[in-house]
Amino acid sequence: MQQQRGFVGPKVEIGSNQVRPDVEVNGVRYAWPARPVVVVCIDGGDPAYLRQALEDGAVPVIRRFITQGFAAVAEGSMPSFTCPNNISIITGTPTSRHGISGNYYLDTATGEAVVMTGPELMRADTILAGFAAAGAKVVSIAAKDKLRRQLGKGLDAGRGSISFSSERADTCTLAEHGIDNVLGLVGMPLPDMYSPELSLFVLEAGIRLLEQRRPDLMYLSLTDWVQHKFAPHEAAARDFYARIDACFGRLAATGAVVALTADHGMSDKSDAAGQPRVIWLQDILDQRFGTGETRVICPITDYFVSHHGALGGFVRVWCRGRASAEDIIPVIRGLDGVEAALDRDTACRRFDMPPDREGDVVVLARADVCIGAARADHDLSGLKGHRLRSHGGLSEAQVPFIISHPLNDAYRLKAATAIPKSYQIFDFAINGAARV
Repeated sequence: MQQQRGFVGPKVEIGSNQVRPDVEVNGVRYAWPARPVVVVCIDGGDPAYLRQALEDGAVPVIRRFITQGFAAVAEGSMPSFTCPNNISIITGTPTSRHGISGNYYLDTATGEAVVMTGPELMRADTILAGFAAAGAKVVSIAAKDKLRRQLGKGLDAGRGSISFSSERADTCTLAEHGIDNVLGLVGMPLPDMYSPELSLFVLEAGIRLLEQRRPDLMYLSLTDWVQHKFAPHEAAARDFYARIDACFGRLAATGAVVALTADHGMSDKSDAAGQPRVIWLQDILDQRFGTGETRVICPITDYFVSHHGALGGFVRVWCRGRASAEDIIPVIRGLDGVEAALDRDTACRRFDMPPDREGDVVVLARADVCIGAARADHDLSGLKGHRLRSHGGLSEAQVPFIISHPLNDAYRLKAATAIPKSYQIFDFAINGAARV
């Protein structure tokens, strides 16, 4: 059942003596922030990239946030894909609450695979929508338009809320997105989908809006093209982190609390010759149990397969015939490169995922291996010239959790007693830092 958002006491006074209530969203109470709060999701932002960039001296702003504010390595939601984790962050809940359990899932009622980018599939309100309903100025900017509608769920452009993507920044209208002439605002051309500029456009737009409109809350979601293509030690990755670091400094210079996290990490899944290490699970199950007995779904699948060839570290298997979960789990567990094969109930209990959108069997790969369906179903042509770097499993579930300002006593204690979840980043930034 969807948790209703609402306004609860106590009320607090802000700059102009205007009285604002606390805002409750999905069972969490958020104080009205005393200064703007900006949460940035660095798509694919594995902690290894930050460690390398810090070692290289490429990210002085992030270093300042770490030393003067708060930093930890957090646990992301499972599976470690873009859609589940962005929606966890923007709702402050695990996937079991908001229902977005992948980029892709199998609708068992129709037998059809469905892309999970529709806001109607979400079962939780967003934190931005909760604050907007209370009168806050809020902004959501995504690199990819596939996320834009979900991140903007419940936002009313007619009441001043802004939600758009850099992918389609040239088509923004006041009626739909709450803003027009975005290219003019940012002063950049429309970025290519497969470029660092798709993320940099998001940050530049956020900076302009903070400077000109000073929203109360802002969510900026980047894309992981760089991390899919380049390892932490490569010059292109270092350059990208240096450029986004400079943007974080400009965001902080507006007086905002800046909070950084990621939707997932990234692992090299190629062999010494540079070829992807792939378990073609549908082919294996078809050979063992017969064609049509099982259905493998790769929930990393989206419209941008040149990033990863729809290969990741987490797949779901549905039993469609006589073969049961009990039959196929031992077979899968015996495959080299499989970290775990779990039945639905065990996987949902362990990883806090929604049972009604889960397969009969959940399969997780080892960090250096990916899992596909049938070999014939995957187009790997976009990977030519680069090693396969991908995500989805437990190996990619650890993410940065960095806040530009120090935490208050209550949240320092909270962080000391439990590993933070990435979906708590708004809670820590709003209640733990913006109130200091």
